[in-house]
Amino acid sequence: NLDEVESILSLPDINTPLGIRNRAILEVIYSTAIRVSELAALTLSDIDRDRGLLVIRHGKGDKARLAPISNAAMKWLDNYVSNVRPKFDKNRAGTALFLGIRGRALVRQSITAIVADLKESAGITKTGACHLLRHTAATQMAENGADIRVLQSYLGHEHLSTTQIYTHMTLGRLKDIHNQTHPTGGKRPKPPKDSEG
Repeated sequence: NLDEVESILSLPDINTPLGIRNRAILEVIYSTAIRVSELAALTLSDIDRDRGLLVIRHGKGDKARLAPISNAAMKWLDNYVSNVRPKFDKNRAGTALFLGIRGRALVRQSITAIVADLKESAGITKTGACHLLRHTAATQMAENGADIRVLQSYLGHEHLSTTQIYTHMTLGRLKDIHNQTHPTGGKRPKPPKDSEG
């Protein structure tokens, strides 16, 4: 949920290079709902600042897509790229976006471990470290009225049925909205009492 995401986002020590990198990773995952394997494959040239997008060249099934990135996430990413990545770069990773302290590109397992450690530090016991951020982003978008086809594209789902998981989860929200906005307030008129006679 949103509170869990906020608690994870607040954990990296942003006074350290690793903390800035880790915060950028979290912000990018949460903002774009990118898969961890897609994040690990990003390069410097995949940041489209002018349009506020990330170019995901190696999505699931090796399909490319564009992912909108929030202004806040872009600021964290720019901070990392400008101030931290050069400190880590030892000409071992080419143009890989996210680097470890030894200058190598972070792989999927490393990113998962970073996020899992932060999730655990936040006291969250749910499984799926990176997926928790992706899942929460998609669920929030669905609850805020995002069209299912937009979500499908955003998440890089091939099949609409995969995306429908997020809309089913928001049926409770739909019921709440119905109760708040329907003329009857979600209440049915009481049936008339049976009269004997």
